[in-house]
Amino acid sequence: MSRVEVSIPTPDGEARAFVFTPGEGQGPWPAAIFFMDGPAIRPALFEMSQRLADNGYYVLLPDMFWRIGPYEPIDIKSIRSDEERRAIFGKFFASTSPEKQMSDTGAFLDFLSAQPRAKAEKIGVTGYCMGGAIVLRAAGTYPDRVAAAGAFHGGNLATDAADSPHLLAPQMKAKILVAGADEDRGFDDAQCERLDKALQDAGLDAEVTIYRGAKHGYAPPDMPVYDVDASERHWRELIALFDGVLK
Repeated sequence: MSRVEVSIPTPDGEARAFVFTPGEGQGPWPAAIFFMDGPAIRPALFEMSQRLADNGYYVLLPDMFWRIGPYEPIDIKSIRSDEERRAIFGKFFASTSPEKQMSDTGAFLDFLSAQPRAKAEKIGVTGYCMGGAIVLRAAGTYPDRVAAAGAFHGGNLATDAADSPHLLAPQMKAKILVAGADEDRGFDDAQCERLDKALQDAGLDAEVTIYRGAKHGYAPPDMPVYDVDASERHWRELIALFDGVLK
């Protein structure tokens, strides 16, 4: 694995992140940001980031919970109750917000622009769970940089909230793929339809779909609901999206 830990200056301090590159060659390679899911930085995300890199990408995996300081990797399979889950993740989620995430993303883009082995004028972004919303917000906040965006089993993507990600559709320019889960209270059929309409009304090249039979969290291999068929489908479609736009 090519993982290198880096520290990225942001307006709020130094953010922890990890860089992954293909096993061979010196680049430069098209750049991508991998936005993590709620269970945070852990070996499964390293494996996924390296898999993306091995398809010919310079991949940045930022720790979106960097503000709480160092923490041990979460073993999601060891969490036995909703109460324990809330206790573990409450402090993590309290450390960030949509505004902080977009401020951080600006710093990540600056970092990528300075890397000689990365082609970062136009980048791809992919995200899972909470990262799905970050992906859409990044596409709407940095439309001249984000050219391809994939969001997988993301939640709360098209709600009644004043800061719902779908409201940024008119600012987006990226080619977009959103793939929800069939069993996911955070992104039901109503949200799917609302998001699809917002993206289509904005004239974007976008697909919004539900992976039928899959549950929220289907992509990372360490999740109890990991679905090999849905996960492999997500890999095929993500790589096709990135290759078609960035290569």
